[in-house]
Amino acid sequence: MLRSLKELFGYSIRATDDIIGGVHDFFLGDRDWTVRYLVVDTGTWLPGRKVLIAPEALEKPDWPSMTFPVNLTKEQVRNSPDIDTAKPVSRRQEEALRGYYDWPLYWGGFVPPAGTGAYLPTPAELERIPQPVRQQRSAAAVQERPEDTHLRSAREIMGYHIQAIDDEIGHVDDFVLDDDGWRTRYFVLDTRNWLPGRKVLVSPDWVDAVDWNEHKVHVSLTKEGVEKAPEFEPDAPVNRQYEEMLYDYYGRPKYWG
Repeated sequence: MLRSLKELFGYSIRATDDIIGGVHDFFLGDRDWTVRYLVVDTGTWLPGRKVLIAPEALEKPDWPSMTFPVNLTKEQVRNSPDIDTAKPVSRRQEEALRGYYDWPLYWGGFVPPAGTGAYLPTPAELERIPQPVRQQRSAAAVQERPEDTHLRSAREIMGYHIQAIDDEIGHVDDFVLDDDGWRTRYFVLDTRNWLPGRKVLVSPDWVDAVDWNEHKVHVSLTKEGVEKAPEFEPDAPVNRQYEEMLYDYYGRPKYWG
């Protein structure tokens, strides 16, 4: 199901033996826009500390109570590697965290050359590589460039300006997330900079580049194209009928085939 990422802020995280905090942020991969970690504020339990929990640790969400159960104990979380979430998280730190929890290294040994947006294989492609080989290549990649960083704060990106082919068209207001796989399906654009209160959706596949220094997302669309796009209503669910209309309007291939 597709859900607003912003609405998941504040959800409780329940370990096997107690509540450990609430969702403060999400860290997204800067190339595939998949949620790699939930940033959990531990509140008064571990004052001043935020911890990273990978989706691999999540059990079935309890949507009515706004709770994410995880298959971890409080003691496990307490003793996990202390990572300063206010600073860029390196591959070396991720390797230590994932080694502690016995989570697989999701990049599978494929680390693009520094400064490039090179292709990263899909999870299905990684599955074809034997697990021991993947882990060995992943560790080798970390040793080669241990300080590489590939995670971005969802909170930070919300507010980035959107640059169309011919003009600026607003800013990122939210993300629409597929809770089966934790993949970002859409950026929610707020066009109020030039259209009062109107919001539209743009697929990450239509993002050409992100200027992290200028806080700007470049999309392969025109300002007029976005202006006339089917309007997104945050209170209405994003269903397949709406997606069909959206992709037909933009004339882009559908991600579901």
